[in-house]
Amino acid sequence: MNNKRIYLCLAHMSGNEMKYIQEAFDTNWVVPLGPNVNAFEEELKRFVDPSAALDPSAAPQDDREVVALSSGTAAVHLALIACGVGPGDEVMVQSFTFCASSHPVTYLGATPVFVDSEPDSWNIDPDLLDKAIADRIEKTGRKPKAIIPVALYGMPYRIDRIMEIGCKYGIPVIEDAAEGFGSRFEGQVLGTFGEYGILSFNGNKMITTSGGGALICPSLEAKNKIMWYATQAREGYPYYQHEAIGYNYRLSNICAGIGRGQMTVLEDHLAHHRHVQKMYEDLLADVKGLHVHGQEDPRFDSNFWLCTLTLDEDLKIKGQERAYAEAITRAIGGAAGVIHAGGGVHTDCEPNANVEAIRMYLDEAGIEARPLWKPMHKQPVYKDSPAYVNGVSEDIFKKGLCLPAGPCVTEDDVRYIVSKIREAIDC
Repeated sequence: MNNKRIYLCLAHMSGNEMKYIQEAFDTNWVVPLGPNVNAFEEELKRFVDPSAALDPSAAPQDDREVVALSSGTAAVHLALIACGVGPGDEVMVQSFTFCASSHPVTYLGATPVFVDSEPDSWNIDPDLLDKAIADRIEKTGRKPKAIIPVALYGMPYRIDRIMEIGCKYGIPVIEDAAEGFGSRFEGQVLGTFGEYGILSFNGNKMITTSGGGALICPSLEAKNKIMWYATQAREGYPYYQHEAIGYNYRLSNICAGIGRGQMTVLEDHLAHHRHVQKMYEDLLADVKGLHVHGQEDPRFDSNFWLCTLTLDEDLKIKGQERAYAEAITRAIGGAAGVIHAGGGVHTDCEPNANVEAIRMYLDEAGIEARPLWKPMHKQPVYKDSPAYVNGVSEDIFKKGLCLPAGPCVTEDDVRYIVSKIREAIDC
């Protein structure tokens, strides 16, 4: 076991992917369009269709349509365009999230307005959101153009209240369910409540297309407009005519073939993630000062994309005196992309010393764990963006940690991880 590296979360191949990939090569559809793309969109549409919760065999009845795209970030970008976001506008964004929820707002010359979290779900606080919107209207004389709640680590947001607030002010809701594919609120799939819904099929998500995403649209008309923007906004002439700025955002037929194979094991992946979560909850229930984050609202059905825990600040960890002893010069989290060298050992908002110490202890034991997302309102790039905070996301970020999950994490892996967590606690 010590020679094995246990990673945080990686999608798992089903064995069916090669069938669809080979079809793409055999038919010479090695392009960002094709039969796999069309079929993948139909399979996604069937999965997210709210009526399917009542009868999975029924044909889709909802008006929802799905567009397969190159990434979840592209989906956020196009949803914002569809909602009319442009230079000088404001968009309400959950602060406790990955940067892909907010960066596309800035692509369009708009400003993200960050809203803090509630303590139970860790997602956007509806009461604070309501107050923030009212304050922005009072300060600017204009209402924000969109609201973006995020299913953090797969946990559902309180979409009933968020939709009420959106209707109250006449603001469309763009659901960022990139981490919440398969999560449900009162039985309905996340991403199907708001005007648009974001999905991601990155390599570490519930299913993968290697890289990719999708946008859940409210109608066929909306889907066609999104597809037009996603294929460089070409006009209907026998030559290339462009009257609007478009983007190269469509998913390839090869990647869509991977996605079709992954759809055959989606339910297995969802069941496994929930099983791993239950194991962590049971095996760590008696550890004082350590808390596995679960769902307290009976209306929630989380996919538990990642399993997370928090450590009380006074919980001592072996080697804690070495935490932040030197600057980290590599990316934490496997293939996390190209990074700049940090500006030093500390920032003004970072995980507590015991959290960093247990991350280091697990890393030395061959276990990859990661800090939680750092709230966007504490990111230097957003220092000038308006933020409505209550201290919740900063507090959780400082004391929280992500544990390995996913189809490649076995029951024996979970037991080993738990044993190392117990071993790390300095009694």
